[in-house]
Amino acid sequence: MRRTIDWVDGAVVVIDQTALPGEYRLLTLRTVGELVDAVKRLAVRGAPALGAAGALGVALAAQRGGGDVRQDAELIAHARPTAVNLAWGVERALRKLDQGPDAVLAEALDLLAEDERLNETASRYAAEVVLGATSRRPLRLLSHCNAGRLATVGWGSALGVVWHLHGRGLVEEVLVDETRPLLQGARLTAWELAEADVPYRVQPDGAAAAAMARGLVDCVLVGADRIAANGDVANKIGTYGLAIAAKHHGVPFVVVAPSSTVDSRLPDGTGITIEERDARELTHYAGVPVTPPDAGVFNPAFDVTPHDLITAVVTEHGVFGGAGRSRDRRPSP
Repeated sequence: MRRTIDWVDGAVVVIDQTALPGEYRLLTLRTVGELVDAVKRLAVRGAPALGAAGALGVALAAQRGGGDVRQDAELIAHARPTAVNLAWGVERALRKLDQGPDAVLAEALDLLAEDERLNETASRYAAEVVLGATSRRPLRLLSHCNAGRLATVGWGSALGVVWHLHGRGLVEEVLVDETRPLLQGARLTAWELAEADVPYRVQPDGAAAAAMARGLVDCVLVGADRIAANGDVANKIGTYGLAIAAKHHGVPFVVVAPSSTVDSRLPDGTGITIEERDARELTHYAGVPVTPPDAGVFNPAFDVTPHDLITAVVTEHGVFGGAGRSRDRRPSP
């Protein structure tokens, strides 16, 4: 399968995630403005993929020349505020700017290859964590939003765990939260699972706690958009409620992300900026109004899950220890 985001013939090429599952469509982004628009309207999304977009956007600006690359980089870095990877990717590419456009592009391409490798490693470690925290085989897993290859350059973080376990015959099914209001679970995660021939069922977000109460879930798997130094996790809205339900029902709750998602500058999750989305995402469906015209709207894109509700945060280094611990710990093989 092709990468979710890549550099092709002097342009950034992405899978348009707003078109799936109805249409598989590629977008060719030749300007910084086009890339920023793609990020804002979620044509490219997912923390690791946004890191790649940040680096490739700087490479695009450097290759084009004739403008202020650092000013363009600022526009890219602030296109979405919650995922730390976007600014991280921008900053990483900018470090090579003094060496010329080719050096910037080489750094961005290195980041893409690294993302695939690190997410594969993180999800492999997380698979062992899941097996160690559960006893039933095969497993019934629950996912929220999309943390598969579409959210990364080409492998996946939380959904990457499913690929590892499914390859070993250890997955009975995946319950897929639809993930309101933009349905990233129903549209994207379900599409990826179908492509990989993994058994799944889509459920409304509000059914997750009931599924746990009925004993249908052995482990919850989610990704992350930013992880604070103490292990608090920002992820798609609804993740916090899932973690509360999982804690109540004794269901392991595992977060999987590359270490670039860890923001060591933030001591805890209270300092994470939460993006609020356009009210029309809630007040309209397929362009048709579904609320009274004067309805007020609260539409945060993310929430923060406290670390004490999380069984494990796993990166490519193993189980993340958080503040006050010496290092990440790799699970026993």
